[in-house]
Amino acid sequence: MKMKKKLLIVLVIVIIFGFAGYKYVYKDHRDVSSEEASFKITLADLKADFEKNDSVANTKYLDKAIAIYGEVTSLDLATNEIIVDSNLSATIKGKVNVKKGDKVTVKGRFIGYDDLLEEYKMDNCVIE
Repeated sequence: MKMKKKLLIVLVIVIIFGFAGYKYVYKDHRDVSSEEASFKITLADLKADFEKNDSVANTKYLDKAIAIYGEVTSLDLATNEIIVDSNLSATIKGKVNVKKGDKVTVKGRFIGYDDLLEEYKMDNCVIE
């Protein structure tokens, strides 16, 4: 009788941990476009933060939804990518309907600064 009770307890614990592990691994995808932007800044402000202390700036902005205001300086319709103020590469979700010279606010997930290209990068972006 004791053995069956222990087996039942172990089985319940295994099921609970299995369900928790499944939920952790297969959690819903993040929809940045529906999130409120943590920061609304210009690219000049972002650059200034990275020039002061890049590790603090990474902690502050990395993987957060931010909105950046600036001018479209280049775009690539094949990859849905726009360049804002010559230093921000933003991958847009859906169709890009802006043209070079437009003033835009791009909201998306900040994924970092590329030292080699001297470029800030965002993905999952929408144009507000």
